[in-house]
Amino acid sequence: MSRLSSRHLLGIKDITENDINLIFETADNFKEVINRPIKKVPSLRDITIANLFFENSTRTRVSFELAEKRLSADIINFSSSSSSVSKGETLIDTVNNILAMKVDMVVMRHPLPGAGIFLSKKVKAQIINAGDGTHEHPTQALLDAYSIREKLGDISGKKIAIVGDILHSRVALSNIFCLQKLGAEVMVCGPSTLIPKYIENLGVKVEYNLKKALEWCDVANMLRIQLERQDTRYFPSLREYTLQYGVSLDILKNLNKEIVIMHPGPINRGVEISSEVADSDQSIILQQVENGVAVRMAVLYLLAGMV
Repeated sequence: MSRLSSRHLLGIKDITENDINLIFETADNFKEVINRPIKKVPSLRDITIANLFFENSTRTRVSFELAEKRLSADIINFSSSSSSVSKGETLIDTVNNILAMKVDMVVMRHPLPGAGIFLSKKVKAQIINAGDGTHEHPTQALLDAYSIREKLGDISGKKIAIVGDILHSRVALSNIFCLQKLGAEVMVCGPSTLIPKYIENLGVKVEYNLKKALEWCDVANMLRIQLERQDTRYFPSLREYTLQYGVSLDILKNLNKEIVIMHPGPINRGVEISSEVADSDQSIILQQVENGVAVRMAVLYLLAGMV
């Protein structure tokens, strides 16, 4: 069996193009599995996985849980709000207590950037980063790229625009790394207050005009405004943001070509995209959710081979 170059999945920055392609090829096989009448395979029988979520999550948590169950793994679900973390227990103590119960892998979401990297240096279990603050969200970037590959056939040479709150988005950073490794051109678009300084140093184009960005791209990945991470006002109001950066069906119809619309979720309908756009034929948002299970099955399976 081919192997990944890393024991953990902490960020796209740490894996190679070969790793990404291996994950995609494995996901192709698992996508076939999850569309069968019997969706379960015994690949991870006797492997125990702990899902540690220190931040709220719906899609990522359910997707990982479903991927683990499809692979026949044993699962421990952990939520910080109902645990000893609320009594002051540290991250290391929490994880060591769980590992003392002989857990093989940890899937972790944490509000602090670098939490997964810190943990990987302190414990023996394999760590999958399910999002660490505003740093990275590797499995989201993998499923986004996989969905583009499925829709357009190849990613190399394609033009991808990431639109919205780039400053607070872990999805944007992971997507930039992943798409560039696969040979795509990447542009970020949003209000100047929500575009990080020096982001051009990552090799991306920067555009502040939404219509120009949409005319340029083949795929637009629309990000939500992360109000929960904002400590100050970055734009006058949501209405003002929608007028400048919201995608409506009229805007799509007036473009000189048909583009693909993506969204990592959760969608704020009527803010970054209208309901008509979210539910249109140009949108692959639900395909992203379906592909998320197959891609996460592939990641779990490949990392489990290195236990």
